[in-house]
Amino acid sequence: MSKKTDSNGYTMIFAVVMVLIVGSLLAFMASSLKPNIKENQRIEKQQNILYAMGVNENDESSANFVSTDVAGEEFNKYITKQIVIEGDKISESEDAYLIDIKKQKANAKAGKTRKLPLFVGQKDGKTYYVAPIYGKGLWDAIWGYISMDENMVVQGAYFDHKGETPGLGANIKQRYFMDDFYGEHLLTENGTFKGITVAKGNNDPKNEDKTDYEVDAIAGATITGDGVSAMIKTDLSLYVPYFKSLKK
Repeated sequence: MSKKTDSNGYTMIFAVVMVLIVGSLLAFMASSLKPNIKENQRIEKQQNILYAMGVNENDESSANFVSTDVAGEEFNKYITKQIVIEGDKISESEDAYLIDIKKQKANAKAGKTRKLPLFVGQKDGKTYYVAPIYGKGLWDAIWGYISMDENMVVQGAYFDHKGETPGLGANIKQRYFMDDFYGEHLLTENGTFKGITVAKGNNDPKNEDKTDYEVDAIAGATITGDGVSAMIKTDLSLYVPYFKSLKK
């Protein structure tokens, strides 16, 4: 065997060894980071739920969560009950906020019973019911949390997205848009679920009419707005039986 052949062989062996080493390092790093990622996701969900019921650090114009340092403490302070609705079955679970809404929607499409988490909170002597929603925007997933009173009148909202257009659809997480939902009714006077439409050309630009089932759309973000309307209507309508049971 020539020296050149030996050199090529050693080079190949070295390359294989390096690939194995790099692969092992990446696997180790992924495994090490996984608990931190899950912890960050847990805290973010708590912050989202609290934001929707008005527990946040907002200033006059900006939307700000409670800090990560106190999120868990504040969540335990304000959220008094975590409910899981499965068909006619209603139970309590301390981990209801960890339910994967996307997965549950997929389960429902596959004919399985969907788990619906609902968070009951108390603040300033008032009861809040916070429900998660999940849908599709222009480019990718959008989601949110809607806070309601016992009559399904909106008391707060938080929206977020994975990849909507900056300055357009991404503005669903801007405070001016989220604040518009406060006070909006989800039910008609006779108790029929109506939802809320993000309406282009809405005749109520100052959002003073809270029983028109509409909020003003974001300019240039029609499809994202339609996605918000759709996830509100499809997901929140599933909670109507629970809210009707509160009246019995």
